[in-house]
Amino acid sequence: MADRSDQHIFMPRKRLRGGHAQTLAGNFLPRTNALPRSEQRIFKVHDERLNDDVAVLCECHWQSERQTASTVVIVHGLEGSTESQYVIGTGSKAWLAGMNVVRMNMRNCGGTEKFTPTLYHSGMSGDIDAVLTTLIKEEGLERVAVVGYSMGGNLAVKLAGEYGSDPPRQLKAVATVSPAMDLAASADALHDWRNRLYEIRFLVNLKRRFRRKAQLFPGRYDPRFLKGCSSIREFDHEITARYEGFLSADDYYSRSSSSRVVEHIHVPTLIIHALDDPFIRVLPETRAKVAANPHITFVETQHGGHCAFLAEPNGYDGRWAEKLVIEFIQKHV
Repeated sequence: MADRSDQHIFMPRKRLRGGHAQTLAGNFLPRTNALPRSEQRIFKVHDERLNDDVAVLCECHWQSERQTASTVVIVHGLEGSTESQYVIGTGSKAWLAGMNVVRMNMRNCGGTEKFTPTLYHSGMSGDIDAVLTTLIKEEGLERVAVVGYSMGGNLAVKLAGEYGSDPPRQLKAVATVSPAMDLAASADALHDWRNRLYEIRFLVNLKRRFRRKAQLFPGRYDPRFLKGCSSIREFDHEITARYEGFLSADDYYSRSSSSRVVEHIHVPTLIIHALDDPFIRVLPETRAKVAANPHITFVETQHGGHCAFLAEPNGYDGRWAEKLVIEFIQKHV
């Protein structure tokens, strides 16, 4: 059952009641960046299909006593990066709350296409695991949380489910906003005519990135397969599935959706979802799994759009979901 307690009631900002208005304003309205200059760090990730290591780039912000401070690893969404507005906003709130902040680029994102011959997709939860494992081992961190938005939210929930009853003892919480837990349903919703502008924007960026990969790794990728891609589902069928070891888009969506493992989560996990999210869909069977898992706090609101949740700025900046994420982490970490 969705959490309807008073502290979780979301009231949208005036003139930003609808899902599209929330989504667009949430994306384009700037946030205050309170983060200090980062330490760039490259993390090695073993890729079983390559039988070799690839690299992901993170931006690390360390408190003066990093080992005793809590640490938040923040993961962006599709075609985002460590510079995504919600990453900056959440990171700033975590920093001001006394936490270390690690902003993680998914592989290929943030200008890192040359770091790996592979593409990236919604099933690569192992990349977050590699970053967590390295941080815990090399920095001696004792209290860590993962925050994920949209595609990054699916990865975070998927990783928590894959850990099952034996997560790293240092992982104290997972918090997600608008996670794409049911990939097939969400990809189909994205193709709805009311969402075509979002889909076109994603497609333009994905195709541009794929062409860059083809130039960086000659002979590995064939841009001609892009010709039939006029939707995200077609892109995932022709490109993601073809080059990342899946039989089809449906196979990719099935194997990569965190809804497959959400019932196995044992880490305190927050899932924030808005009913008026333009394109993220949560299927009834996924809702049932979430409701039955006592380790999950499911906060579902009538309004909020996608990764937005803009409330009136009464005593804070009005970024309601970001505020809720930090409060949840503070409670458990």
